[in-house]
Amino acid sequence: MSGNDTPIKPGKKRIIGHEGWQPLALALAIGTAGGFVFDWLRMPLAWMLGACVFSTVAAFLGLRVGMRVRLRQGMIIILGVLLGSGFTPELVQRLGEWAVSLCVLTGMTMTGATLCYAWLRRVTDWDKVTCYFAAMPGGLNDMTIMGGAMGGQERAIALAHALRILTVVLTIPVWYRLVNGAQTSVLTMVHGPTGNDWKDYAILIACGVIGAVLGRLLRLPASFMMGPMIVSAIAHLGGFTNSQPPGFLVAAAQVVVGTGIGCRFVGTNFDRLHKEMAASIGAAFILIACAVGFAEITHALTGLNLDATVLSYAPGGFAEMSLIGLALGIEIAMVATHHLFRLFLIIITGPIVFRTILRRARR
Repeated sequence: MSGNDTPIKPGKKRIIGHEGWQPLALALAIGTAGGFVFDWLRMPLAWMLGACVFSTVAAFLGLRVGMRVRLRQGMIIILGVLLGSGFTPELVQRLGEWAVSLCVLTGMTMTGATLCYAWLRRVTDWDKVTCYFAAMPGGLNDMTIMGGAMGGQERAIALAHALRILTVVLTIPVWYRLVNGAQTSVLTMVHGPTGNDWKDYAILIACGVIGAVLGRLLRLPASFMMGPMIVSAIAHLGGFTNSQPPGFLVAAAQVVVGTGIGCRFVGTNFDRLHKEMAASIGAAFILIACAVGFAEITHALTGLNLDATVLSYAPGGFAEMSLIGLALGIEIAMVATHHLFRLFLIIITGPIVFRTILRRARR
């Protein structure tokens, strides 16, 4: 394949998949079509899920699809502002109730990562470094960059995490739709712009811009979502506004995020990588099983809502899991808090564990 046909490594270039405006337009058209189909089927998080499925199929079929990282980041800023609007004084007062749940989450993360590491070592030919960072349920970009810096195979780590997020995004909403009958649309997630005036829009725009800048300066994980979410939460908790981004923007953001997930599989040769892909999907299901099992423990110990706890422990991406929680009407503050805690936990402890245990074992 030529240089432009090779999937772009996360965090190093500004294109996911194929480069150019035509691949971007094709990807967005396919993703939008998927969103309409899944919305017609009344699936939870229809616009992101449909775009994800359709663009993934397009990537595996060899179509020239691509996503600009800056466009995805811009849409993620909108979603961060939306998620911040879900923080209310009543929910913040419940932070103390989540102490036990966060402790259990720590144990679940360690258990799931250990089991996934053992699984990947057994069923793949990857070295220990690659298996270690592929097994960590952290952010795709963070784990890929960190693993590459430690000597791991960036392509394999990126593949494992992309498939983990894809598996979780395709599993949990479909489960709730088929088993619990859950369904939603973007119009039920966002109450629309009818109550917003120019001051509300100015505050929302400021939350996005200031939050994105602060997130980058502070080097927060998932900075383009976390920064705007934190600033938006402060604005809503402070009573400066109770508004949300308009529904059509939220739908567009979901399409872009879902399409971006699918475009990560451009250039993936299923015939050559089927063993590694099967191993990565197996690791994702191990993490999902751990999330459900430990959520049951937390539910028994604390009485917290089981669905909210499962979603808080689910090993998906921060943006994807927060959106699923919002779509299913689950306490977004609880879901976001737990996923932020998991990201910080892995980013802080992951390199330390690697240096003190795995590197010593290699020597």
